[in-house]
Amino acid sequence: MIRLLKQVFALAIVGVVTAAVIYLTAAPTEEKQGGNRRAGRFAGDGPVPVLVAPARVADVPVYFYGVGSAKARNTVTVRPQVDGRILSLNFKEGQDVKRGDVLAKIDPATYQAQLDQAAAKKVLDEVQLANAQRDLERYNSLTALSVAPKTIDTQRALVGQLTAQLKADDAAIANAKAILDYTSIVAPIDGRTGIRMVDEGNLVRASDVGIVVITEVRPISVLFTLPQQQLKDINAALAAGAVAVEALESDAKTVLDRGSLQVVDNQVDQTTGTVRMKADFPNANLQLWPGQFVNARVLVNTMSQVVVIPTPAVQRGPNGTFAYVVQDDDRVALRPITLALQNEKEAVVAKGISASERIVTTGFVRLKDGSRVTVSEPEVQPGGSNGTPPATISSAISAAPEAAAERPREHGKGRRKRENAAEAGGTKAGEADTRKSQGNATQ
Repeated sequence: MIRLLKQVFALAIVGVVTAAVIYLTAAPTEEKQGGNRRAGRFAGDGPVPVLVAPARVADVPVYFYGVGSAKARNTVTVRPQVDGRILSLNFKEGQDVKRGDVLAKIDPATYQAQLDQAAAKKVLDEVQLANAQRDLERYNSLTALSVAPKTIDTQRALVGQLTAQLKADDAAIANAKAILDYTSIVAPIDGRTGIRMVDEGNLVRASDVGIVVITEVRPISVLFTLPQQQLKDINAALAAGAVAVEALESDAKTVLDRGSLQVVDNQVDQTTGTVRMKADFPNANLQLWPGQFVNARVLVNTMSQVVVIPTPAVQRGPNGTFAYVVQDDDRVALRPITLALQNEKEAVVAKGISASERIVTTGFVRLKDGSRVTVSEPEVQPGGSNGTPPATISSAISAAPEAAAERPREHGKGRRKRENAAEAGGTKAGEADTRKSQGNATQ
């Protein structure tokens, strides 16, 4: 009896396994067919959705970009020219000063005394000269028998000597006055003061490092470099007139100030193959600061009335650059193009595209020459004026009928699992009852 029950239980297990194998081999075929139907829906020969932009005619500026740093046009380290004690500092750190403004005062007592001494020496020499001139007049009024000619000549030499001494006294007075003026330290240029290097009351000497540094920041210069290959165009632009230069932020987009090119260096740096250039900027609002790193953009030319297309429309292949042009029948034509200039936003087409043609800018994955397209309108948002939301891949997949058709098959599979579980449970219950009856018979 026990052997018979075991055989029945084994047959039941074999039946369950066979049913599962049959289901697993049949379901992938159905799912594969459904997948093929879905793939055919999206990978068929239907129109390709694209975005387009019209080619236009515009004036396009030609820029050269360089990297450099701002530099003060004039920088002066203010040093004392005489030794002495600083009586006062008449400026504040970071103050704008004008040429001739008094910055500091040095004790003038010693130098004033030297000036007074030179002035007194001149007065003494003037008195001596006047006396010598009177003696010479007396000698000249006497006869030759009363005064020897040698005496007259000696007196005339003395007058000349004292006259020369007066000129030396004038020079000594001027020198003493200049030294005295050096006790008042004035600003030699217009500019802004930095951090002072000495404090009031200190003893300074002419050999000291200085008192303060003045830099001219309005206007200001920018030194930058360009590759030597662009030197020819730069020289041609300078020969035609003033060359405009823009100082840009580190993002190479924000304009800090606008100026003009002043100097192109007279030689190329052989180690880097670049040429140094200098441009001046008004710097009215102090956008630029000495030592600041900036990007320089030089306007060398303006291309007049050229065909311009968006840069994303430019494609590259084995045969060169090309673009897709949308024709009147909503089909695209692959058009080889020649570019004259290209940047991150626009490309200048020298040959291949005419104005007002529609150029594909997005949706190149399924495009080929002659493909039919549908032009999407990116500016139309869901719930817009037409009331029809634009179709997306996710919404198309969720609405596919194949997904709904799979649900009954999943329910049938679950029902078969529950029936097999119930059959196995009944078999185990019957086996337990058989064991129990056999035990009772033995007893």
